[in-house]
Amino acid sequence: MRFGYHLGYWGAGPDPHAADAVHAAEELGLDSVWTAEAYGSDAFTPLAWWGSRTRRVRLGTAIAQISARTPTATAMAALTLDHLSGGRFELGLGVSGPQVVEGWYGVPYPRPLARTREYVDVVRQVLRREAPVVHDGAFYQLPAREGTGLGRALRPTVHPLRGDLPIHLAAEGPRNVALAAEIADGWLPLFYAPRVDAHYREVLAEGFAKRSERLRPAERFEVSATVPVVVAPTVEQAADAVRPFVALYVGGMGARTANFHREMVERLGYVDACEQIADLYAQGRRDDAAAAVPTALVEEVALVGPREAIRERLAAWEPTVVTTMLVQGDLDALRTVAALTS
Repeated sequence: MRFGYHLGYWGAGPDPHAADAVHAAEELGLDSVWTAEAYGSDAFTPLAWWGSRTRRVRLGTAIAQISARTPTATAMAALTLDHLSGGRFELGLGVSGPQVVEGWYGVPYPRPLARTREYVDVVRQVLRREAPVVHDGAFYQLPAREGTGLGRALRPTVHPLRGDLPIHLAAEGPRNVALAAEIADGWLPLFYAPRVDAHYREVLAEGFAKRSERLRPAERFEVSATVPVVVAPTVEQAADAVRPFVALYVGGMGARTANFHREMVERLGYVDACEQIADLYAQGRRDDAAAAVPTALVEEVALVGPREAIRERLAAWEPTVVTTMLVQGDLDALRTVAALTS
């Protein structure tokens, strides 16, 4: 299992220590650095800015939201960053949720799987540059069906550095995970736990059975899981630093009737806890919502506590389907993981 560093997205502004952390990730021998976006900072610009200080690590978006850009615009950004980085870019995509898609981007959310399938098809056409890009789908039409009638099919002026630039999909529901295995080169899970590894191996196998021969073989498929890491004298102290993150995603990142992060946690068996967290979050009691996150849940989806506790828990991840653990934490977390895995 390899290790990467997940910068995430900005809060009120950029992390003043981000550049140092990215540099440290490369110096410590980590495999990759990843950024994200929600409805504030974008995923591509910080990755290019901070990634320009690196020479070896892979640079990925985890994730770039598909509703934020047309598929051809995303493909342009991907092939540009791949050239500038010397073939180190990894394109991570995700559909986000209805609150962001309809509230922020102003486009309908229904049928996200079908939309993702079309989106990836167009991106791959651009990156392969085998012919002018043509797509006549329910969501994307190239050339456009309506308008002046003057549109024509085009191919990128830039020759992509890699026609098979890796595409990773963020997915949480079983059907989404199977889709990633079918049409993508990797899966980006959140709230993964070693205990449910057998289940997700079966789901991935369903997608692999439908996989095109034009794609990289299933043996090269990557699973890059984001895992919070907090080093502290006790597990409880470390867990306290992760609880607000879990509470936000369970109670605040999605509607009560459509929260895929919450569903991922519920599949771990924490249905009652999720209901309580969501209730408290809806009442504006965010501190209480965080306090309601069970320590056992934190220990399943994160690495928390003193170094020895983290070392012991790391062993449970080794035999899983996860190929890369994306560390989410501070410099101390990065150094600890690097030391424990060297």
